[in-house]
Amino acid sequence: MGFACGFVGLPNVGKSTLFNALCKGGAQAANFPFCTIDPNTGIVPVPDKRLDELARMEHSAKIVPTTLKFIDIAGLVEGASKGEGLGNQFLGHIRGVDAIAHVVRLFNDPDIVHVSSKVDPAHDLELILTELMLADMDLLQNRLDRAAKQLRTADAEFKAEYEIAESFKKDLENGNIPRPDRSEPKVKKVIADLQLLTLMPAFVCANTDEDTFKTFGKDEISKKLLETAAKHGFEVVPVCAKLEEELGQLDPEEAKIFLDDLGVKESGLERVIKTGYRLLDYITFFTAGPTESRAWTITRGMTAPEAAGKIHTDMQRGFIRMEVVSYEDLLQYGSWNEAKLAGKLRIEGKDYVMQDGDSVFVRFSV
Repeated sequence: MGFACGFVGLPNVGKSTLFNALCKGGAQAANFPFCTIDPNTGIVPVPDKRLDELARMEHSAKIVPTTLKFIDIAGLVEGASKGEGLGNQFLGHIRGVDAIAHVVRLFNDPDIVHVSSKVDPAHDLELILTELMLADMDLLQNRLDRAAKQLRTADAEFKAEYEIAESFKKDLENGNIPRPDRSEPKVKKVIADLQLLTLMPAFVCANTDEDTFKTFGKDEISKKLLETAAKHGFEVVPVCAKLEEELGQLDPEEAKIFLDDLGVKESGLERVIKTGYRLLDYITFFTAGPTESRAWTITRGMTAPEAAGKIHTDMQRGFIRMEVVSYEDLLQYGSWNEAKLAGKLRIEGKDYVMQDGDSVFVRFSV
């Protein structure tokens, strides 16, 4: 599994339509708030040309890509942090994802009612973030109130964690999303314990029509959105649901021609996936052979035994060594055996840190 990405946004911004376009799902999409109540889930393969090339080299009988889970969450409304709309149920669904895609509306359609009566994605983003910040402030206040009773007798580590949580609350009260140093172990622990919505990896998905997709970044509305997103540290990915639906009906060659005609290098699905991988600091390694070629997603910094454990827990438990050839070397020499003859195969031990594009064979014994 790659990662779970939750679509979050106001009602009627096209979350379900976008969900269906990206993962060919069957989510209900209609012109009224809370059309989606229970989250819809879709699993899509992660496109990776490297995997296809490895399978061709090794004459693999089967290709197994890594996958991405999309979760279409019910629309958020003003006051959700206080229970309005689907309230706590909505907020609880968000906590179950790895990354958030804040979906905002850039398409114009008089037949689809906008909850604010006008298309203003920058305002919509601020409203979404305000609700998440208010929910986090309530959670922090409750946690801090309980923890304050233990402060007098607590050890130094507990007091340090309390101060970190208190600093998050002050940021939120000042209208700012906390930007902690995640390299600090104590900060990482507090973030993991609190599970604040505003500290989850997130980006903005601008749901456009064909016209606004072509002018994105040039018109005043999208420029304002880009400025607002940048203020909060978010990347913006424009996606046109209609174009994604059309792409989904084409074979790879036809899809490439279609994108070339539009002057676009990648589909919206590919851009969303790459953005999520960057946010979560994920990389991909491969196993390849005549039986199958498969892609595996891991977090950057994982060691060889940890990566082997993704293939099978026995491989991590009985890890001996890992044979590694980089994708670039495989591409240059045309096969695993040719790369090995050229001296490009490396024998790596337990301390080896995995690199994106590694093609591996694990030696283990249990």
